[in-house]
Amino acid sequence: MLEELKQQVCQANLDLVAHGLVTLTWGNVSGLSEDRAYLVIKPSGVAYNAMRAEHMVVVSMESGDVAEGDLNPSSDTPTHRLLYRAFERVGGITHTHSTRATTFAQARREIPCFGTTHADHFYGSIPCARALTEQEIEEAYEVNTGRVIIERFKDIDPIAVPGVLVASHAPFAWGKDAADSVKNAVALEAVADMALGTLALNPNQPPVDQFLLDKHYFRKHGPNAYYGQGASRDDGG
Repeated sequence: MLEELKQQVCQANLDLVAHGLVTLTWGNVSGLSEDRAYLVIKPSGVAYNAMRAEHMVVVSMESGDVAEGDLNPSSDTPTHRLLYRAFERVGGITHTHSTRATTFAQARREIPCFGTTHADHFYGSIPCARALTEQEIEEAYEVNTGRVIIERFKDIDPIAVPGVLVASHAPFAWGKDAADSVKNAVALEAVADMALGTLALNPNQPPVDQFLLDKHYFRKHGPNAYYGQGASRDDGG
């Protein structure tokens, strides 16, 4: 069942290690089936060096129950499932505890867009969702994590800003598929690193000018984008 998607999701999880975005088992990637009926996600607490495609767990989007797999799915599965249901154009989700993005999350501070590197990838600051209340944590922690993210994106396009910080927790990123969500998680960590350096050099640095943000974002994204090689555009100079 969904063997190709299992392979893709397994590789995306292994790519987190290759990009230095995970420590121990702190992270997970999922992918959504084309009919949006199932999500495939890594198993809970399994070491990355032992992970294989056959270990990936298939979960019903309708019920949230395991449809195939002998292992328990990631404990973050309810968050992934809720985000897929809310963000209709998202087909892959990555959650990490990458150091610099998590630093901003623990400070409960958004990542400002200070320059064109950030603007190439995210249309403005990376928002920080509010902290969960004690009641929200006790009642349904992972579900309510998804809910505060969705709440934060009430007036934000999740395609234009494919990532978020959860206060006192860590980042989530998403994309058109599992591999794309990992790419966005890599970009999120990179801009967090640059933002920390910028704030260290100048704590009062203002965000990039809106006209420069617009130029860099829209030359790569949207109907009038001209960067790259047409439909196969990739990141870079």
